[in-house]
Amino acid sequence: MESLNSLIQFIKVIVIIVTVHELGHFLIARATGMRAEIFAIGMGMRLFGWNKITGFTFGELPEDWDGGDHTDYRLCLLPIGGYVKISGMIDESFDKEQMQSEPKPYEFRSKNAWSKAAVISAGVIFNFIFSFLLYSGITFSEGKDVSTVTTIATVQKGSVMEKAGLQSGDKIYSINAKPVYTWEDVTKALTLDNFGENRTITIQRNGMKLNLTADGKALVESLTQKKGIGIAPDGIRVIIAAVESIMPAEKAGMKTGDTILTINGNPILGAEDFVEYVKSNRAKPLYVTWKSGSKEKSDTIIPMYDGSTNRYRIGVQTSQEYIGPTKHIDFSLIESAGLGLDQTVMNVTLFFKTISGIFQGTMSVSETIGGPIQIAKIAGKQADQGWNSFLLLVASLSVSIAVINILPLPALDGGHLVFIIIEGITGKEVPIKIKMLVQQIGVALLLILFLLITINDVLK
Repeated sequence: MESLNSLIQFIKVIVIIVTVHELGHFLIARATGMRAEIFAIGMGMRLFGWNKITGFTFGELPEDWDGGDHTDYRLCLLPIGGYVKISGMIDESFDKEQMQSEPKPYEFRSKNAWSKAAVISAGVIFNFIFSFLLYSGITFSEGKDVSTVTTIATVQKGSVMEKAGLQSGDKIYSINAKPVYTWEDVTKALTLDNFGENRTITIQRNGMKLNLTADGKALVESLTQKKGIGIAPDGIRVIIAAVESIMPAEKAGMKTGDTILTINGNPILGAEDFVEYVKSNRAKPLYVTWKSGSKEKSDTIIPMYDGSTNRYRIGVQTSQEYIGPTKHIDFSLIESAGLGLDQTVMNVTLFFKTISGIFQGTMSVSETIGGPIQIAKIAGKQADQGWNSFLLLVASLSVSIAVINILPLPALDGGHLVFIIIEGITGKEVPIKIKMLVQQIGVALLLILFLLITINDVLK
């Protein structure tokens, strides 16, 4: 049932993002006098669709079907993308016949470079605008609940923060000379801000202020390996986010939503704490207490060796929930717009810093890049947390799709834009054979990349 829900949420995410992207291409194409023959959500075989000539129909349209100025709006079999077929443009359809005739006034190839560039860029621009509107709208409607704690409850053994010298009970005042007032400020400053750079952390300990330095590259590596930042605040409880079948935790009766209280009598104050206890005890019995609903339960659980990850596990995924003091902040429309823009820009910056980290070897490709299975799992979890959580995921992915599409690579919008720029400078059209070859290579490479990412998802 969980897998079905994840699949449904994945399809919803793809349909929303693709519709917004393709709507950009479609509207600007029509506004500049081009014909949009097909507006498709999904790829492959036409399942059903509607146009002004044939009305609503199931299955494929006849091969010689000509809609003229009318568009066929269709849903296709594979929920992995979408497209707008614009007359006179080399695209995923590889339509050679149309390109062999003289350019017609309503075709893409007959328009000037500015009109072509506007159509190609519109999908990416719509994705950015959509993300900005989602971030701004959710911020304005919801406001934000923030913790009022910056005191460290636990420091994970062997973590970057322990190596930096942080200790339980330290109160964080600033990071890189920027004051922090909430735990959200702390996590943002240690993860997203100054990505990959060293952090100077100012703390208070026993009435004295100290400046400590955390290794930025080691912190990035810790995050990509899902070890977290290595510190947790007062007021954290560890929640079981998922329980794996036929693993020790399930056999002991643990369920999703339960709260882990202690291991071997030691309070568990953070997810990193929990992971460290299990990892360091290997196959030794662990006496675990947890809360399920209103009942407190306990059992002795022996971690099982997992060859795929080369470590001992009990078969649960954990998350942290803050239950300490909080305050609610509401934002004006202008403030929300500013925060929405900041979030959009931050996502773009994080994307390029992540790619840079991969090429520099500080970040793992397998751990950093997720494909359809990973997106489906996350989408299912976000949907369970509420509509706004789901839309925040959509906003984040919409930014990623926009950035990827504008890259100057074959078959992507950025690749088409390169040809338009070349033609605008030279005043001559790039030969159709070259465009067709580049498009075919690009599509093949994208399919291979999609396959590799999916395999990586399966292995994870």
